[in-house]
Amino acid sequence: MPRIDSHQHFWVFDPVRDSWINDEMAVIQRDFLPADLYPVLTENSIDGCIAVQADQSETQNDFLLGLALGHSFIKGIVGWVDLRAKNIEERLEYYAQFELMKGFRHVLQGEADRALMLKPAFKYGINKLHHYGFTYDVLIFPDQLQYVTELVKAFPNQKFVLDHIAKPNIKEQHIDYWAKAIREVAQHDNLYCKVSGMVTEADWAHWKAEDFSPYLDVVFEAFGTSKVMFGSDWPVCQVAADYGKMKEIVDGYTSKLSAYEQSLFWGNNAIDFYNIL
Repeated sequence: MPRIDSHQHFWVFDPVRDSWINDEMAVIQRDFLPADLYPVLTENSIDGCIAVQADQSETQNDFLLGLALGHSFIKGIVGWVDLRAKNIEERLEYYAQFELMKGFRHVLQGEADRALMLKPAFKYGINKLHHYGFTYDVLIFPDQLQYVTELVKAFPNQKFVLDHIAKPNIKEQHIDYWAKAIREVAQHDNLYCKVSGMVTEADWAHWKAEDFSPYLDVVFEAFGTSKVMFGSDWPVCQVAADYGKMKEIVDGYTSKLSAYEQSLFWGNNAIDFYNIL
């Protein structure tokens, strides 16, 4: 059974560019490169990973493509392009030449306009992704789930995946609004969900495995085992848990699934979604 980490990051730390990594996150205020990740994946029996952008620039795309060329365990890249740019088709055509460039994302969670994804220029860019076979990662907070429902409905042939289960407030155990919105958005067949990023939404110092069970119940019931995939969010997860402890949470939860369902969650759904060869 191939095991794929569908969501992790690399960077050469820059305190100005990476200002989102504040002093509370000092443990990740350093470089994280393939040589750091490979032994961690090996130790945790993970065969490969998807490297996701951590900076909204095409320079980041070049950086990740360069890393992937030298490290075969990087199975794909989720980069960034300006979906609202007038030359968006030209940029997508350019990236289509790279087999490892699987899709794109935008940091929608940080936008002042919470409904930016529904603006005509943004939707124009989304509309062009399918033609080139690109996926789209949706990075949001729960208040934006209502807009995601409208977005994925508008583009039924586009493959979307929700990052970090839409970042519910696990620390304060806020679940009702998020759960209702997840059940609604999950009804669209073209939207998958990454079971990732949960520990960073919990109490970093005092979380317990059982804190996550109500949220995992909602995600697995809403999306089903054919549309969920494992992601570590390494190295960001390290502010709250090392890779092994983070993985233990989902190891324990998914142990009740059948062998076939586990194979979907741990690797095959990501392989299918990102068209990993």
